[in-house]
Amino acid sequence: MDPGNSSAANSKRDQTPNRRYHRCVLVSCEIPWDDNQRFLESVFRDEIRATLKNFNNLYVFGTSGEGYGVTDSQLREILQVFWEETEQDSVHPMVGIITMSTAQAIERIAISHDFGFRTFMITLPSWRQVIDREYMTFFRDICETFPDSKFLHYNLALAGRVLNASDYRRIEDSFPNIVGTKTGSANSKTVKELVTQTSLQHFVGDQAFVTGSRYGECSILSACGILFPTQVNELFRLGVSGQFDKAEKLALEINRAAVTFFKPASESTPLGFDARVHGAWDKMFKRAAGLDMPFQMLSPYEHWDEEIYKACFKSLKAEFSDWLR
Repeated sequence: MDPGNSSAANSKRDQTPNRRYHRCVLVSCEIPWDDNQRFLESVFRDEIRATLKNFNNLYVFGTSGEGYGVTDSQLREILQVFWEETEQDSVHPMVGIITMSTAQAIERIAISHDFGFRTFMITLPSWRQVIDREYMTFFRDICETFPDSKFLHYNLALAGRVLNASDYRRIEDSFPNIVGTKTGSANSKTVKELVTQTSLQHFVGDQAFVTGSRYGECSILSACGILFPTQVNELFRLGVSGQFDKAEKLALEINRAAVTFFKPASESTPLGFDARVHGAWDKMFKRAAGLDMPFQMLSPYEHWDEEIYKACFKSLKAEFSDWLR
């Protein structure tokens, strides 16, 4: 890994004083299953090792990582492997916690904590949209139970309540170990408010990263990093160094490459990009990057088949062959 041209090196440099978590590119690890929905350990190890060649901030059990669907026994089995592969001084692993209640979240954090993990991405309980007092109770119960750990809030509409900068100012004033957010679908106005009005590290998509970097410090949440590591790391470098016009152009090209890749799949159904859950799309990124990633998803969610994947890869290769390794 080239320390002068990678987000991995930047995560260890001096941090901006008013940010609670380091600036970096965060990449997810999807879970490989066989046709009987059994965990494929060797493929998962290969995925982690391939990711670590270009990035050292990675997480498991987000939405693409099917954190909402695994059993406690699957959680333990997968975390054991994730810990063994990421237990390195230069690596920053994170565990996603997607649950329906505070008690479930605490139990899963405790399981992860026992392995040695200390950084977590948590969602609000989603059975019913929480009110202000309820989200404060949730963060209090989590943060005070694990004072030695750091928490990022996964701020997504699927949880029923999307928090804004005003909410986060209230939260960060009360809980010092809330350190960041994952806000992948934020628009320009929201990103500006988050970056300028809070001390948290906000992980956003490629184009939103450029917008946020114009106003302050933010980070990249990259779904396609493993397929386009050179481009994503260059985008990060451009944003950090203030070369915003170049960064904007590159972000648009990364987005165009992703859309080109997925076009045959999205056009194969009237549902378009709503036709599959996030992980079904992102597993195709992993396959295109050279991993032996199966497309199988946990029940009841459907996956893409080999023919659709081949059409997607053909579409990408026709326009972005020079980006493929």
